[in-house]
Amino acid sequence: MSATAVRRTALAASAAALALLATACGGASDADKKDDKDAAGGSSSAPKAPAKALTAAELEKATLAQGDVKGRKVTKAGPADEVPADGVTVDKEACLPVAHAMYGVAQKGSVATTKRKVIDEPKAGGKKSLEDLADGEAEDAFKDAFDLTSTFVALNSYEGTAGPDAFAALKKAAADCAGGFTATVAGTPTKVASIAEEKVTGGDEAAAWTVTSEDDGDKAPFKLVALRKEGAVATFFSFNLAAAGGDVKFEVPAEVVAAQDKKLA
Repeated sequence: MSATAVRRTALAASAAALALLATACGGASDADKKDDKDAAGGSSSAPKAPAKALTAAELEKATLAQGDVKGRKVTKAGPADEVPADGVTVDKEACLPVAHAMYGVAQKGSVATTKRKVIDEPKAGGKKSLEDLADGEAEDAFKDAFDLTSTFVALNSYEGTAGPDAFAALKKAAADCAGGFTATVAGTPTKVASIAEEKVTGGDEAAAWTVTSEDDGDKAPFKLVALRKEGAVATFFSFNLAAAGGDVKFEVPAEVVAAQDKKLA
């Protein structure tokens, strides 16, 4: 992302880390494996019949809530997290579905939407004071404090074939734009240097990518995941502050994806 956007995300992640220091806990759930997923990290299974869209009430029940993902704090997204569809522009039209997924924007045909923020809770032991830490532990503790992944989850309900169409459009855009593009939101440009496919399972079909942003030669990795179950499509966009600094490598938020998959089942 641009320097401004990275700083904004970093500050938000730092604030979240500090806010969560008093409620540290651990653990993670495992995703159910799907035999029909291909080696590239997704499937191409389409519904046998047009799907009926989940109502707003049904979608709310199927959306992640606090307690659904162990070791993570789940909160509703607020007005500041909303980005209108016409507020996102790209220098390559083919890449628009990726930019929309990055900012949680629904595709054409969506009839209901919910949005959540899922943030890792600090690792156990984070309450130790500096005086109680042995030599070398202070640096590790500082690094751990920023090794938290924040995931923005947008769940959209689509009527008929609009859900599979939206999923297919995102997969095609990610492949077509593997070499990068530039997205602009609220006048702030974000340069995507590359998009590389990752592996993920879930739903009727799922796909994931590492989206690498670049600003003045500095690169930062993000994880983008799409999960479709019948007419519902969830997108996950994840950021890790420590990974942005090059200190750690973070993975696709598999436990978060699995928890959302379970609620859609």
